[in-house]
Amino acid sequence: MTFDFAALLVLLTVASGIIWGLDSLFFARGRKASAAGEAHPEPLIVDYARSLFPVFLIVLVLRSFIIEPFRIPSASMMPTLLRGDFILVNKYDYGVRLPVLNAKVFGNGKPRRGDVVVFRYPEDPTIPFIKRVVGVPGDHLQYKDKSLTINGVEVDLELKGIYRSNGVGKRENGSYRLAEKLGERDHDILINPLQPSSVVVDRKIPEGHYFVLGDNRDNSRDSRYWGLVPDENLVGRAFYIWMNWSNDSILDPGSWDVDWDRIGSDIN
Repeated sequence: MTFDFAALLVLLTVASGIIWGLDSLFFARGRKASAAGEAHPEPLIVDYARSLFPVFLIVLVLRSFIIEPFRIPSASMMPTLLRGDFILVNKYDYGVRLPVLNAKVFGNGKPRRGDVVVFRYPEDPTIPFIKRVVGVPGDHLQYKDKSLTINGVEVDLELKGIYRSNGVGKRENGSYRLAEKLGERDHDILINPLQPSSVVVDRKIPEGHYFVLGDNRDNSRDSRYWGLVPDENLVGRAFYIWMNWSNDSILDPGSWDVDWDRIGSDIN
């Protein structure tokens, strides 16, 4: 069972606002005008509600409409994102949506080819996923023998070397690191030359849907396996790494380390 923090935040904001509001309208004046000068202290629950309502409201607005933090739990987006990266996601680029309901209220922004996006997994919308958009509405996309073709043009890949890591990502050592350009975005991907490719894709992307891939092409469950991402499942565009903290060190297994070099990095 996945914990729905957004629903809890909405509930706390509404509940604290109602408690504070009802007390202000119906009970606060009575306590102040009490006869015989008797002391009538403010109930503890009202004190908490009055103090916490602005905090809940600010966090709700920021998290729902502006920026939301996420943690990367897997290797599917290597080498762009590593396990243990803490990222920030822009919530308004693709239109402002209501929390919990996820209904778009305004904005026409749409993902561009090459964007790294967070979305609700189509097969279980309670789970957030992160992948790169490679196909937008109207594209004819083909994927065969680890080669990506968009609208009849094969995407060029430039070999940059063999991937090597002593820390996070050591399991991908030996993979080819290649430069790929999608739209205006340049980024690196990993391809494992020893792993056979059995997935073949040949499809037209319909309106309101997106085809996504992980940058770690041979270690990613993405649109090749479970299909397209509908527009209503979009959460936002990943743009910044603000922390990295993991226990994936090959030198000291089990220890938790911070990779200071990754903090403050833009996501391309």
